[in-house]
Amino acid sequence: MSPQPHRPRRGGAGRPPPAARPAARTGLGGEQVEGRRAVRELLRARRRRIKDVWLSDTAAPDHPVVAEILDLVREQRIPLREVARGRLDAEATSEAPQGVLAHAEPLPEVDLDRLSQRVPGSPPPFLVVLDGVTDPQNLGAILRTADSAGATGVVLGRHRSVHVTPTVAKASAGAIEHVPIALVAGIPAALQSLGAAGVWTIGLDGDADQFVFDLDLATEAVALVLGAEGSGLSRLVRARCDVLAAIPQRGALASLNVGAAAAVACFDVARRRLA
Repeated sequence: MSPQPHRPRRGGAGRPPPAARPAARTGLGGEQVEGRRAVRELLRARRRRIKDVWLSDTAAPDHPVVAEILDLVREQRIPLREVARGRLDAEATSEAPQGVLAHAEPLPEVDLDRLSQRVPGSPPPFLVVLDGVTDPQNLGAILRTADSAGATGVVLGRHRSVHVTPTVAKASAGAIEHVPIALVAGIPAALQSLGAAGVWTIGLDGDADQFVFDLDLATEAVALVLGAEGSGLSRLVRARCDVLAAIPQRGALASLNVGAAAAVACFDVARRRLA
């Protein structure tokens, strides 16, 4: 099925209550990484300088992931601090840091232009664009899904969006080290830039007239656009998408969680690309 033009949907952008808005920050974040898998991937990726690794005195050194972390720390000559569990838990900001955390340089940002470029010999760009996602667990889960489904990049808004916190890093299971992330001043302008670069933008919208499974765009350069928790796509972002598509639902609940919706759509693109 070829993409069809759509009519603007009703509804405003919506915005979370003041208490739910993330703290303003300009960078991508990622300076503190918590959890065994997240720290292991930080060490494996060798993408940024690591200042130190903290290990709780109750962490099991014979656990396979902990043992690998210790091997990588020794190999890369990274300072290791063995601290009491209470000290590590006081430093951590995520729930259940699993007895290990690391301090590193911030994650590097990637230019949107680079993400939209076609690389000879590689599949066309496959991006995930997030319009106002503020829940760290959701962002972490989406990054993990994006990596697993073969997405080539993720686009976040610089403002009114959660960036990479320790909770995001842990929920992503280390995917933050492998998925390039671009921070943009505004998602509507970013969609316009992607369109000019030949990238189809597909907005996930429960009220759309066509299903995401029916779009023959997965083998093209494509960006899946997902909206904020609760309010969905903002009015201007919805208007800027080339195509709007829904995920078919048969149950009693009105909608999927944004992380679940991302998983369904991302793996449909992956399925078509594998075919």
